[in-house]
Amino acid sequence: MPVWASVAILAALAVLGLWGMWRGWQARGRRTAALVPSVPTVPASPGAPVGAPVEAVYVSSTRAGDWLDRVVAHDLGVRSPALVQVHADGVLLTRTGAADVWVPAGALRAVGTSSGQAGKFVGRDELVVLTWVPDATTGTAIDTALQVRHDDARPALLAAARTLAAPTDTETAPPTAQEEQA
Repeated sequence: MPVWASVAILAALAVLGLWGMWRGWQARGRRTAALVPSVPTVPASPGAPVGAPVEAVYVSSTRAGDWLDRVVAHDLGVRSPALVQVHADGVLLTRTGAADVWVPAGALRAVGTSSGQAGKFVGRDELVVLTWVPDATTGTAIDTALQVRHDDARPALLAAARTLAAPTDTETAPPTAQEEQA
């Protein structure tokens, strides 16, 4: 077989593979839009800041308790740098290259840590996980994971966000499937 034919076949396979990945991402977006039909909009006045803003990487959002079931509707599946600011009325994730995310205080159910989430696995409990319900009509809770850039800022972010979370029996988020396997 001539070299040009081999190259053409490999190029066609690569294009076919990329097209398949794009179609899969679109299908996941449609499926997760049914779970999360809407997300809260960022208010004009989010309330007084609680603590300093924290640099982080928005890792992903998944269905609560299932660290591999990524939610991609409403730009929630886009990994991006973020500036996290806890306000009196909620948590604002200002993202670069993706839509900002507003987690209202009333929607926040738990704040904890995890060692991994879809798209990222790090050392023990290095991800900050916000468990919240973006759309009260469906009641579907999601876990939003953030990797804080500076380790010394993590405790302050956790403490500030926990002041907004609805009271629960524990101070951490429910264990993820990944932690159960470890």
